[in-house]
Amino acid sequence: MTSNVSEALGYEQARDELIDVVRRLEVGGTTLEESLALWERGEELAKVCRQWLEGARKRLDAALAEEQSETGSDEDGSG
Repeated sequence: MTSNVSEALGYEQARDELIDVVRRLEVGGTTLEESLALWERGEELAKVCRQWLEGARKRLDAALAEEQSETGSDEDGSG
């Protein structure tokens, strides 16, 4: 459960494992120690998901900015 292992997870893997962690916490029946371990793992997985989503947002913003600059330069040349 090291962060290196978490960082190697893809978004879908991290999301699916996070869903499982949440289900297990909601069902209960675990010891305090097990619940704390699950909570910590959930925090790691949420961080991985956040990093993937932030990376995707940056890529999308960059693509949109590039498209706008190309569109803007085309409009300037034709107008």
